[in-house]
Amino acid sequence: MPQYSLADLLNAISPIGQAHAQSAGGSSAGFDYASFLPLVAVAVAFYFLIIRPQTKRARQEKEMLSTVAKGDRIVTAGGILGKVHSIENDIEVVIDVEGGSQLRILKTAIVQKIPSGASLKSNVSTLPVEGESAVKSKPRRPVKKKS
Repeated sequence: MPQYSLADLLNAISPIGQAHAQSAGGSSAGFDYASFLPLVAVAVAFYFLIIRPQTKRARQEKEMLSTVAKGDRIVTAGGILGKVHSIENDIEVVIDVEGGSQLRILKTAIVQKIPSGASLKSNVSTLPVEGESAVKSKPRRPVKKKS
């Protein structure tokens, strides 16, 4: 009784394997690992371009939230600037905002800690003033009149 490999059995069962065997001149070819190389390349690219940066960003955010302490200046997800007054039960934070008001927010709403002495001008984008266009256009050159 002849011995068959698993690849020979798979090629005999599947119609694709039969077509491949016929195109190969009737000899049964083994399993083609080269056909999986593009799939492996896409999986590796997906990992390095999407998954790895996302986990790195999540780790940095978790580390930043764990180091928030009383007296830190912060920015919330809603754009509110404040100073941490107290941390309640590791989930809620009470912040002091301008005007002497206090807000109770979730700790996960904190998106940035502002280093002491740093200004926000480099970190916050400026919005157009009412009446201005959001799209900056180039100044037009004066048109020369034909004489």
